[in-house]
Amino acid sequence: MGNKPQVYHFQNPFPLELGGSLPGIEIAYHTFGKLNADADNVVWICHALTANSDPSEWWPGLVGEGRLFDPENHFIVCANILGSCYGTTGPLSVNPETGRPWYHQFPKITIRDIVSAHEILRKHLKIQKINTLIGGSMGGHQALEWAIEKPFLFENIILLATSASISPWAIAFNQSQRLAIEADSTYFEGWAKGGMAGLKAARAIALLSYRNNEAYNLTQADDDVNKTAFFRAVTYQNYQGDKLLKRFNAYSYHLLTRVMDTHNAGRNRNSIAEALRRVRAKTLVVAITSDILFPPADMRVIHQNIPGSSFYEINSPYGHDGFLIEHEQLTSVIQKFYQIQKHETAA
Repeated sequence: MGNKPQVYHFQNPFPLELGGSLPGIEIAYHTFGKLNADADNVVWICHALTANSDPSEWWPGLVGEGRLFDPENHFIVCANILGSCYGTTGPLSVNPETGRPWYHQFPKITIRDIVSAHEILRKHLKIQKINTLIGGSMGGHQALEWAIEKPFLFENIILLATSASISPWAIAFNQSQRLAIEADSTYFEGWAKGGMAGLKAARAIALLSYRNNEAYNLTQADDDVNKTAFFRAVTYQNYQGDKLLKRFNAYSYHLLTRVMDTHNAGRNRNSIAEALRRVRAKTLVVAITSDILFPPADMRVIHQNIPGSSFYEINSPYGHDGFLIEHEQLTSVIQKFYQIQKHETAA
């Protein structure tokens, strides 16, 4: 694991949900393991906002040798999402009409466009059925949309810390981050490092939604009662912002937060409830008790409207980030889900 991604070059026009098209796209992806004789061991992982297509890097507690999703047993696929900056077509890709990168003029895209790119890759890989589709946060948005669009493609779907539609609360966090980026005038200058000071500020805002007051009070408290500067919380915000600057860009970040804002499973499907009733896969919905970005109430909407779905809450002080951190609890919950499905099938 840790290898470079493969890249599939799709050379036909790629139509976009909101109108227009891209003149072909590139899709970066990782695969681990091999398809078995029955072709029923595919695990497709949908990643979140700033992740890449190598889940062994950002989800090592769940993906890897001896883990829940083990290449010895599974054929694991993860594609970098459209609009990102890890090999798939995005704002720093060259617009063939101008010969320059798109930057902030990249076309408007949606979660459904990202899923359309996943479908293109699935067909390229000649995958006819997927045993498990799993995603957390924005990855959960993709997984849910895909399961609605292709209800008979998936045996199981696992949705973690996500929602059936983006809430006004989450949109407000996203818009606050975009305002921070736009306040950096270099964002509009059209160069690869444009908007980086704004991106650092945006990341600091995002962190507040990924954790919560309990997590900060637990991990960033200062022992010195006389301290008046150099607080741990300040250092943490600065460190996390600088860390993102080394691996991401403001244009993809701005674009992908807007993509999240488009998420509504009920759009052009009459209602969220009617859309969710299309899902035919066995479904596990996992919420995190302390998640303030996609709280358990958001997850219950999914559970209550997907027939026969299972719901579980994980106790964690780490808020939304719990879906990346609480790998032992997640492994246990998912294994129980598989055992129940196996028992019901046998019965």
